[in-house]
Amino acid sequence: MADTSERRVLRITLKRSGIGCPRRQRATLNGLGLTRVGRTVLRNDSPSMQGMIRKVLHLIEVHENGS
Repeated sequence: MADTSERRVLRITLKRSGIGCPRRQRATLNGLGLTRVGRTVLRNDSPSMQGMIRKVLHLIEVHENGS
């Protein structure tokens, strides 16, 4: 397993509402912890996280969190 100090941390912010989006995209937003517009969460970068981000990229803004 990789050392946790080498993991990238992503800062994800919800920029647009999930209203009017398919139910699966709303569930992905909930899975990311994004429940309100403007909410920002920090998540470790992983292949599964990248897949979730890719599904709702049109609703969110992603930055690599600089240490």
